[in-house]
Amino acid sequence: MIGTGAISHKHALAYANIGFKITVCTDVYAPAGEKFAEQYGCKFVPTYEEVCSHPDVDYVDVCTFPDFRLQPIEIAARHGKAIQVQKPISTNLETARRMIETAKTAGVVLGVVSQHRFDDSTIFVKKAIADGRLGKILQADAYVKWWRSEAYYGRPIKGSWAVEGGGALINQAVHQVDVLQYLIGNVSEVFGYWQLHARHKIESEDVICALMKYRGGATGVLQASTAIWPGYSERIEIHGTKGTCVFTGDKLTTWDVENDAGEPAPVEKEVMSGSSDPMAIPLTPFERQFTDFGDAVKAGRTPLVSGEEGLRALEIVMGVYESCRTGQAVKL
Repeated sequence: MIGTGAISHKHALAYANIGFKITVCTDVYAPAGEKFAEQYGCKFVPTYEEVCSHPDVDYVDVCTFPDFRLQPIEIAARHGKAIQVQKPISTNLETARRMIETAKTAGVVLGVVSQHRFDDSTIFVKKAIADGRLGKILQADAYVKWWRSEAYYGRPIKGSWAVEGGGALINQAVHQVDVLQYLIGNVSEVFGYWQLHARHKIESEDVICALMKYRGGATGVLQASTAIWPGYSERIEIHGTKGTCVFTGDKLTTWDVENDAGEPAPVEKEVMSGSSDPMAIPLTPFERQFTDFGDAVKAGRTPLVSGEEGLRALEIVMGVYESCRTGQAVKL
């Protein structure tokens, strides 16, 4: 484990539940890393190079800020270690492509954490769309109207272009961007507007809105914010010629499909969401993704969320940012 901040604890709990052992960890702030090592029964080492070259490591899990991705991949690849990075894959497309090429050249597995692909709702709707139960997809939208406190943005690096790559879109809504392109397919064109530091003292956007055109013909709306108090559960809405489905938080909350037949939809009302608390998210999707990644490492296959899949989500994000800067529609 490289980086022992908040999300690393979710990872550690998920690993314990599926029987994976954390062997070594590191953190730039040694006291935090040492505390993590004591809590989860692993060894603290002072540098990420030691993690990436450790003989007892099968794969490296990178839970750092998004500007630190390529560096550990280069060391891990040199030592034949698979590597999984926290979302987003990087802060820019050039680095993301270098990461993918580095792993590919070394023959090591690269994955990106995007655990919402493993929600029951996503799994069900992926198959339902493939089976034609929603008909031709007309519209597919994501709304991420969250709240983050002043304390959350208290460090200057939070919401910065250099370290985090941006604000609400790349750090929070990238999950929903990934789910949309996974379910609906590639996005061909975007147009966006943003509000920079609208509510928080950050460099980047805490309010952003975009239109999307999918290659399959559907259109979509993408909204992301960390300035909407008190924070509302994220939603994905998909409308086809045969009906509609809505995800709220981690659950499928609406399934209105005309003359539907087949497996009953797993509609639920009790949802979990990071709308106001980043840690109020379920463990099960992490467990499923880490199991998939571990199986991919053992089998030498591509994981469900590969580096290339992480790049596809980042391309959409970067297209929206470019449109916001230029005032022009951007073709992807």
